[in-house]
Amino acid sequence: MRLSSGRVLVTGGAGFIGSHLVERLVDDGADVTVVDDCSNGDADRLPDAVTFVEADLRERDALDGHLDGIDRVVHLAASKHVDTDQPYAQFEDNTRMTRTVLEAMADAGVTELLYTSSSTVYGEAPRPTPEDYAPLEPISAYGASKLADEGLLSVRAHSHDLTVWNVRFANVVGPRLRGAVIPDFVEKLRADPETLTILGDGRQEKSYLHVEDCLDAMYHVVAHADEEMNTFNLGTRTTTSVDRIASIVADEMDLDPAFEHTGGDRGWTGDVPKMALSIEKLVALGWEPARSSDEAVRAATQELLAENW
Repeated sequence: MRLSSGRVLVTGGAGFIGSHLVERLVDDGADVTVVDDCSNGDADRLPDAVTFVEADLRERDALDGHLDGIDRVVHLAASKHVDTDQPYAQFEDNTRMTRTVLEAMADAGVTELLYTSSSTVYGEAPRPTPEDYAPLEPISAYGASKLADEGLLSVRAHSHDLTVWNVRFANVVGPRLRGAVIPDFVEKLRADPETLTILGDGRQEKSYLHVEDCLDAMYHVVAHADEEMNTFNLGTRTTTSVDRIASIVADEMDLDPAFEHTGGDRGWTGDVPKMALSIEKLVALGWEPARSSDEAVRAATQELLAENW
């Protein structure tokens, strides 16, 4: 089965990953409806062929009438700030959105769902972390909400005739990315080319996946995984430190700034200092990323610098 076959509804489709996915779906011939409140996205990014619905998925009736004739849903919409000072509200918002999606799908008889989860469900786990690692102990409200959502999806998959592809993302980077370490460094160096302030000690180290590789992996998982509940890590075998990202960004901007660290082993509350996902299950399914973590960071830096923002 192809992700792009038939009619697809994408929640959060005006966001970073969502807008790239929607473009690819349209290019591949899918009939796409996007539902987004544009709190983290921009509808101007979307192709003209898309049906756009501005709606807040925290509202129970947000999807009323919009799932008629839909073949599958891709659910990307979420409040994504890991360091939020309103953890209970974020947890409630994210689980409410997923409940809205699941209830609307059940009412409309839609039985296929691709859900975008996160490495944050693992918390501070041994690395590289496989999908069957336990216990799952997230250290942020965002991670907790993703884990709760996975539980709801598992119930629907095993008991209510729903096929779920649950993909746990590493840090995804590429064009249009905002509010993350690479665009943060670009903005800081544009403002002050001499000094770059780095949150934490700079030794935080994670896996970075280019958005094009991420989309390829999503397509592959849907095409080749056929259980009721299909959970896969999407990432790279390699990792990149924050100091290394700073060096790549500075190099691409032809700068040589002094690095100043704020100290501590975390960049913010709820930050997992070191993350590497095992992708052996994905490799066994026949796919692995074209770019290493460093290569993804460098490509994303080049693409962001080429944008007018």
